[in-house]
Amino acid sequence: MSSSIRAPERRRAGAPPERTASLLREIRACTHCAAQLPLGPRPVLQAHPAARILVVGQAPGRKVHETGLPFNDPSGDRLRDWMGIDRAVFYDPDRLALVPMGFCYPGTGPGGDLPPRPECAALWRERLLATLPAIELTLLLGQHAVAWHLRQPLSRPLAPTVRDWRRHWPRQLPMPHPSPRNRRWFALHPWFEQELVPALRERVRQILG
Repeated sequence: MSSSIRAPERRRAGAPPERTASLLREIRACTHCAAQLPLGPRPVLQAHPAARILVVGQAPGRKVHETGLPFNDPSGDRLRDWMGIDRAVFYDPDRLALVPMGFCYPGTGPGGDLPPRPECAALWRERLLATLPAIELTLLLGQHAVAWHLRQPLSRPLAPTVRDWRRHWPRQLPMPHPSPRNRRWFALHPWFEQELVPALRERVRQILG
């Protein structure tokens, strides 16, 4: 994948403020849903108060659970292509916060990965988002992220909300999840890559460039 935005040659010095660092330690030690998680708890996220773009996914898949690296899978490859950035930029916490709706792998069901555990957002989400004051753009990937952040019913179809993306622009952007399982959605809605993706790349360039 080519990219016009590259990681800085030298990261800004300094550790995250103690408030954020302390909260991240709490989250990574969380075992609240241990009994419901087939592979046990392993919260996977990235956050820093300097981050300017927030990516809200659903929950880690099995590969992400195993590696402990958010979006370290084909979904991440597609997302980075949509954004026009490389892995170095994507995994720079001073630039991007990666905060899914559920921090741990929830397991799989007949149709694929299960939804994020609802307890996670109730326990941590408001507190963590309050430590990210520099966010200029929030990418909402999939039904659960869109419903929570836009305060709309989970049952509402995703396509009309994404089609009306300019209503929330330029601060928030509802999007389908970049999972390979959504190939049919992309085929049925070609306007997404024709209209929305170029606007997203330009906005990311403005913020990070």
